[in-house]
Amino acid sequence: MLKGLAITPPVLGRISIGKLVEKNGKRLPEKDDQFTITSQVQSRDGWLLHPLNEELRNGQDGKLRSIPIRLLFNEPDLNFRADYSLFDRTTGRPLCVGNGETCKRQCEDGIKTLPCPSPDGCSLAQGSACKPYGRLNVVICADDPLGSFVFRTTGFNSIRTLAARLQYFQAISGNRLACLPLDLRLRGKSTRQSHGTPIFYVDITVRNGLSIEDALLAAKQLEETRQASGFDQSALDRAARQGFNNGAFEDSEEDTGAIVEEFFPAAEDQPGKEKAAPKPAATAKTSLAQKLESKSLLSSSDHSARAHWSNFQHDSRSSNSGESP
Repeated sequence: MLKGLAITPPVLGRISIGKLVEKNGKRLPEKDDQFTITSQVQSRDGWLLHPLNEELRNGQDGKLRSIPIRLLFNEPDLNFRADYSLFDRTTGRPLCVGNGETCKRQCEDGIKTLPCPSPDGCSLAQGSACKPYGRLNVVICADDPLGSFVFRTTGFNSIRTLAARLQYFQAISGNRLACLPLDLRLRGKSTRQSHGTPIFYVDITVRNGLSIEDALLAAKQLEETRQASGFDQSALDRAARQGFNNGAFEDSEEDTGAIVEEFFPAAEDQPGKEKAAPKPAATAKTSLAQKLESKSLLSSSDHSARAHWSNFQHDSRSSNSGESP
């Protein structure tokens, strides 16, 4: 096996919930409210659709929001790898990959293992250059049990939800994660940061139409069938872990250019990241103390004016009483 080359699951296609669109001469990522399954072939207009995209879309009212899947491995972190990633936006090459404790960083004298303070505490992560980045491999085609489709994301909601679901499903199934009939689902939510606009993220559930008990029984039966045929799931998991550990960085150089373009755009190119205009000083909010002081000054001014008017009237009356008839 070649050292320094990560051996990753064979990929048949991609799963995405967005696409690249051209705006003002730049290719920028644009979110969508449905899945799109593409091949690994890209034209000038984008990735070519995989035949499964249309096949699975039928019966879902034209919006592909659920995909029947199985997983390759029993270990959750083999199916879904998430880390903090920093790419060189010029060359597309990975520069640093960490987990919040340690990182592998490309330095002038080679790759080094260093402490990873996470993006909030790292000087290299300025301008959202480094952020969480996850890759999920799933099986869609029943005729190729070792061929997978990859879903990539930098969305916090997707990363957190997928990590939790895989851990939970492994626990309740008795380490039969690779045998469970599952669905990849698209969900929506609104947050204060989204100003009420729906944002979409990816989740994993048991297969549509099955209860959790039915799914667990199906997983147990499939495991028994595989074992009877000689299918060694434990050996497959070990081989996968060895392959991932064989290289410092998972994504190959031929893929990283497209990954950076879609998931790591420059800060000034990110949609919705417009610079706020500086507010003039006159429109600044008046503090409570300023309001009270202003009211006090007005009250004092009003009191002085009344006193002045009273004195003026008194002097006028005195002057009028001394006049001759």
